[in-house]
Amino acid sequence: MSNSESSRKTIAVIGMGATSLYLLKNLLERADVLRAGISRVVVFERGTRAGMGMPYNPDTTDACNICNISSEELPALQQPFADWLRDRDDAALVRFGLRREIISESETYARLALGEYFEAQFHVVIDELRRHGIEVELRTGAAVTDLRDEPQQNRVRVRVDGRAEWFDCVVIATGHAFDDDDDPANGYYASPWPIHKLLPREGEFHRFAIGTLGASLSAFDVVTSLAHRHGRFEPSGGRLKFIPHAGADGFRIVMHSSKGWLPHLQYDQNRPFRAVYRHVDRAALLKLRDAQGFLRLQTYFDAVCRPVLAEAFEQDGRQDVAARLRGDDYSLEAFVGQMSAEHEYADAFDGMKREYPQSKRSVREGQPIHWKESLDDLMYTLSYHADLMPAEDHDRLRKVVMSFLMNVVAAMPLRSAEILLALHEAGRLELVPGRVAVESKRDGKTTARVEADNGTETGAGPTTHTYRMFIECAGQPPTDLDAFPFRGLVEQGAVREARARFATPAAANEAREKQPETIVETPDGPAAKLDGIDIDAAYRIVDRHGNANPRIFDIAFPHTVGLRPYCYGLQACNHTAGIVVEAWHVEADTGKSPSAGPAALTALQANVANETQVN
Repeated sequence: MSNSESSRKTIAVIGMGATSLYLLKNLLERADVLRAGISRVVVFERGTRAGMGMPYNPDTTDACNICNISSEELPALQQPFADWLRDRDDAALVRFGLRREIISESETYARLALGEYFEAQFHVVIDELRRHGIEVELRTGAAVTDLRDEPQQNRVRVRVDGRAEWFDCVVIATGHAFDDDDDPANGYYASPWPIHKLLPREGEFHRFAIGTLGASLSAFDVVTSLAHRHGRFEPSGGRLKFIPHAGADGFRIVMHSSKGWLPHLQYDQNRPFRAVYRHVDRAALLKLRDAQGFLRLQTYFDAVCRPVLAEAFEQDGRQDVAARLRGDDYSLEAFVGQMSAEHEYADAFDGMKREYPQSKRSVREGQPIHWKESLDDLMYTLSYHADLMPAEDHDRLRKVVMSFLMNVVAAMPLRSAEILLALHEAGRLELVPGRVAVESKRDGKTTARVEADNGTETGAGPTTHTYRMFIECAGQPPTDLDAFPFRGLVEQGAVREARARFATPAAANEAREKQPETIVETPDGPAAKLDGIDIDAAYRIVDRHGNANPRIFDIAFPHTVGLRPYCYGLQACNHTAGIVVEAWHVEADTGKSPSAGPAALTALQANVANETQVN
C-alpha cells in the first residue's frame, strides 16, 4: 500500500461477525502504519446487528444457550469480557441469568451476553479506527450477492442488493451460513438455526420424542433450549435435577451419534490461549519437510508431538503413556487408539458422570490436564501448516485424528454437562449410536435409518426411528465449489476447489481407481480434492491456474476448512484475521504482496500477536 494519497485503498469486508470484529481489531493495532495506505473500509452485513455473529445473535440463538469459552480464553479486545459484564446494570445481568458476585474470568456465560459484548466492542474498535484516520462505514441490511475480479483494473466488483460497487480489496468473512431446506410439515429441520423455530408456543409442549443428528455443541443448544421450555432445573446434592412441567408428559430427546460418543468436559489450562509456534519454532518446522517439500504427519508426530506429549503426560502422572511416547514404535494410530479406548464408554452418560468430578476439580481448583492442552496446541500448529501436507496425510488426519480431537479434547462447559446428566437421569434424554441416514419425510414425520458404525458385524441389523421432529445438528458442512456463494468468481475461474498433491504415485493410482471423482489432474501431477476452496497461507483465494489473488481474501471457516482442518473458534478468528492484516503490513513495507513461498507466508503467522484478555 503506497503512501501516496491517490493509491490509498478501499476495502470491503463481507460480514459483521466475530471474524470481522477481530479483523478490524488487528487493523487498529497496525493503524499507525496502514492508515497511509487505506482510505476507507466498508463492512457489509445482511442482518441488522453489527459485530454479533450468528452464534451470539438473539435472532438465531436463545437465552438458555451457553458459550464454551470463558473471558480468559477470548482474544483481547478493548475491554475484557468479565470487566464488561461487571459494568452492566442489574437489569442486564438478570437478562443474562447472572449474579454480579459470581462474575469471573474463568466462567462461561450465556451466548447472548457475549453477543452484546461483541456488538459493543465492534463500535468501540470502529470509533478508534476513525480516530486513527481510517474511515469505516457500516452497512447493515446489505446483502452482498456476488463478486467479480477485475485484474486489469486491479480491483473487485462487489454486487450489493442489485447494484455494483468497486473496491481495491475484499475480505470474505461471512462465517456461518446454513441451508434453509427445512421441511417443517414433516418435522424435518436441516439445522437448528434459528433455534426459535424449534420451540413450542408459550403454554404448549412437545409431548413426543425429538431426534437430533449429532451429539455436538449444537445438539446441546437444542437440548438446553427445549428442556427449559418443558421443565426446570433445581440443585440437588451438588448436581441438578430436572423437574418437568405439568403437561409435558411424553417430552424426551434422542441424540444420534455415529460412535455413541459425547464430547468430553471443560478442563483447566495453564495457557488457555492457543499459539502456533509454542512448541516448535517456524524454522525448525520448515526443516521437517522432505525432499518433495511435504510436511509428513508421522514426521510431525515423531519430531514435535511425541516429546511434548511425553512431558505433558509425566506432569499428569501418566508415566506409562510418557514411556510409550518416548519409545521407538509408538505410532500416531497407536496413541489415538490407546487414548480413545480410555475415554470410550459403553454408556456415554455413565462416562460423563464418572469424568464430571475430575473436570470439576480441574476447573474449580486450577488443576490442568496437560496432555489435552498440549495436544490442542500441537494440532492447532499443524492446521496452520496443513497446506504443506500431501493428500495421503490429509486423509490420515481426517480418518485417524479429527473425530478423536473433537470428542476427547472437547471442552463442554460443566453447566451443559449438568443439564445433560439431569435430563438423562430423569429419563428425558438418551443417546443412540450408529450412522444415520434420513430415509423418508412424509405424513408429518421423519424416519431415520441407523446402522452400527462398524456395519453389522455384531449381528445387530439397521434400525429405524420415526420422529415428529428431527433436527440435523452435525454442524455446518464445508462449502465446496458448487455451493460457493459468489458465483461470479467461480464462473471466471478466480476460485477453485482446495486440493493436495500426492506424495507417491501408488497412493494417487489407488485413489484414482477407487474414487476418480476425488482426483484433479494438475501440471504437477494428480491431487486429491479437499473440502472447501483453495487458499494460500495468507488466505488469498487461488485461481484455476494456481495463482493467489492479492485483492481477495477469504477467512470464512466453512470455505477454508479443507486446508485449515483444526482452525476454529474465536481464537482462530483472531489469528486468521491477524494473518490478513499482517499481509497488508508486508505490502505497506515492501510495496508488493507477500511472495508465495512457505518461508515468506509462514512469517505472517509468526508475526501475529497472541493476546489473551487477562494476563
